[in-house]
Amino acid sequence: MSAFIYLASQSPRRSQLLTQIGVDHQLLLPDPQEDAEALEAVRGREAPARYVQRVTALKLDAAVARLKAQGLPAAPVLCADTTVALGGDILGKPETAKDAERMLGQLSGQTHRVLTAVAVQKGRQRVTALSESWVRFAPLTPAQIRAYVATGEPMGKAGAYGVQGRAATHIAQIRGSYSGIMGLPLFETAALLRQLGVRC
Repeated sequence: MSAFIYLASQSPRRSQLLTQIGVDHQLLLPDPQEDAEALEAVRGREAPARYVQRVTALKLDAAVARLKAQGLPAAPVLCADTTVALGGDILGKPETAKDAERMLGQLSGQTHRVLTAVAVQKGRQRVTALSESWVRFAPLTPAQIRAYVATGEPMGKAGAYGVQGRAATHIAQIRGSYSGIMGLPLFETAALLRQLGVRC
């Protein structure tokens, strides 16, 4: 049994979710010289599921290399990535407030998919999972969109919203994994960790 895992994510929500299921973890964050954002670049007309799984694998490769380079104690390393897809279009993290308004305008009154890929590596063994959920936004007025963007909450979030925040007042329906929409599907994550001998 592993006493703890490394979480290679800057998301406070992922850390909170691991704590919720009793998984002791330490953060293993990118060094300043690492270009973590470059890993998230979309390649052409990449399918959303393929994209999110590829990015998660790249992040895990980088985290495992970081673990070795820093000479840290061996333990499983967990990475995850979340993307929002409207049809075949990938809605990443907004670059500006205007970009966030544009994305939320696209999601208004529509049902979109939220895909979260999880990958965990222990030694040479790697296990992965993909969670797919559906979220339907109520129709949003331009004033509602501007007011939400003004809170700053959409920045740094795929699709320009956080399900656990103020956007919840505009979400009419959810199908799938609530924790997956937050950024770490707990059912799938617990199953992966148990495969590698981590108690949940």
